[in-house]
Amino acid sequence: MPGLMSALEDSALSAAQLLESARRTFDIEAAGLAALRARVDDSFVAACALCLKTQGRIVTTGLGKTGHVAHK
Repeated sequence: MPGLMSALEDSALSAAQLLESARRTFDIEAAGLAALRARVDDSFVAACALCLKTQGRIVTTGLGKTGHVAHK
């Protein structure tokens, strides 16, 4: 892709720096998920059971990203 390579050459960041930044981001997110995984316990099961037993609708709210999550 000539366009991409040209853009990288003109960029202040090198390809190696971009890759390192991506890998660092993945490491940070993986650590966050691992920490969250350790916190999932019986209260999660209880919340799921409560939602599944509910007749009718469950109303959720949020703005921005939390709104997208609430919608799902």
